[in-house]
Amino acid sequence: MRKRIVVLAAVTAMLLPGLAVHAAVALPRLNIDASQTTVSGLSAGGFMANQLGYAYSATFRGVGVFAGGPYMCGGHSNYTACMYNASISTQMLNTMQADINNWSSTAIDDKANVAQQKIYMFVGNSDSTVGPNPMNAVQTQYTANGVPAGNLEYVKRASTAHTFPTDFDGTGNNSCNSASSPYISNCGYDGAKAVLTRLYGPLAARNNTPAAANYIEFDQTAFTSNPGMAPTGWVYVPSACADGATACRVHVALHGCQQNYATIGDKFIKNTGYTRWADTNRIVVLFPQTRVDSTQRATSASGSLPNGNGCWDWIGWYGSNFAQRAGTQQAAIRAMVDQLASGSAGPGTLPAPTGVTLSAATSSSMTISWSAVAGASSYNVYRNGSKANASPVATTTFTDTGLAQGTSYSWTVAALDGSGLEGTPSAPVTGSTTGGSTAVCFTSSNYAHVSAGRAYVAMWLAYANGSNQYMGLWNIFFTTTLKQTGPGYYVVGSCP
Repeated sequence: MRKRIVVLAAVTAMLLPGLAVHAAVALPRLNIDASQTTVSGLSAGGFMANQLGYAYSATFRGVGVFAGGPYMCGGHSNYTACMYNASISTQMLNTMQADINNWSSTAIDDKANVAQQKIYMFVGNSDSTVGPNPMNAVQTQYTANGVPAGNLEYVKRASTAHTFPTDFDGTGNNSCNSASSPYISNCGYDGAKAVLTRLYGPLAARNNTPAAANYIEFDQTAFTSNPGMAPTGWVYVPSACADGATACRVHVALHGCQQNYATIGDKFIKNTGYTRWADTNRIVVLFPQTRVDSTQRATSASGSLPNGNGCWDWIGWYGSNFAQRAGTQQAAIRAMVDQLASGSAGPGTLPAPTGVTLSAATSSSMTISWSAVAGASSYNVYRNGSKANASPVATTTFTDTGLAQGTSYSWTVAALDGSGLEGTPSAPVTGSTTGGSTAVCFTSSNYAHVSAGRAYVAMWLAYANGSNQYMGLWNIFFTTTLKQTGPGYYVVGSCP
């Protein structure tokens, strides 16, 4: 997001000085108050924090957006229309709002939850990468969805560029009025304190030297195989939260483009100030990590692009459902949050539900049924390891919505006793949504195929997205028929 993506080259992952190197471990299961879960992020991380707040509004009670943009802006407009201090029109906002209205309680959680969230927003007046105008649209969108003025804090700071603001010097940080790597600056303003105070209330004094042992590198492959997410992520667990004796809170902190660990080392993890405040305030900080993905991919409205800066997906690189609960990156982060909180109540004694079956598959939903468990008061349903139900299911059937067409998923069910303790999960059952298998053909000029996101350009030649098959010159004179055989996958051919 720092420069126009179409001209950015892939960044080579390298090991940088910083956090100690050791084998990644499983993400811990802790005693977490799930009602106190929040999220914030910078730049692409700000877009993603906003998306998570709408898609999983029943999970995230507060959202912090540092220099991001409104929900689904990149789903309908070229990414350049959502950045570079572009003005977001009323018509654009109305189109985005239609998605929120239409998806509420289906592809995303009930939009009514958004009105209960606490919101923090920050942008520098000198930020030309995202800028105040897109952030103004974020505010307008939150207001339109019922967030009262008392729950929303919006800070615009002078002489501040596209950067994460702190009040201390960090090794290698850029100046506050410069949009350059690592995009973390001593601006005389404690952004981490500001956002955490807005989301949690008054904080105890910070610890400026968090213990190195509290930083844990964990295995992200347990949650996703998404090509835009790194094999490992990081989590900071304060000593007070490690033994499970004290209930803690989870805050998800999302880095921006060019800020993952492979690119800038531990700077976003250690130099933003999140862990200094988390250490003394019972806050576990989850730092999911992206990685560079140099493959050309069709996006929702920005044509075919690589994710060469390791950005979070706010333009549809990894599916048109990127901003919904079923979006691969969003679902992975939610699954991480669920695992962190899974040690909260301790193990229950109820047995695993049996007779788990799937039925009534559609292109976007699946019904899961199971046999009743004696002593159960309700149930939780998990899709690919992430809880699919916003609240406990009182019956023995549940319809999971917001799924991608022609996609395989795995579900498990666990029973809850009267104290809310979760028993043994069922054996997984796997099934696929309908659609996606019937090929659709498009016959157009190669120029039109590229513009529509079905193909990409290399050295003035056109190639089909997915299959990478050669199509000829990229111009309006060469005509090709492309057959779509899967999401973002096209081959040269014809339909029967």
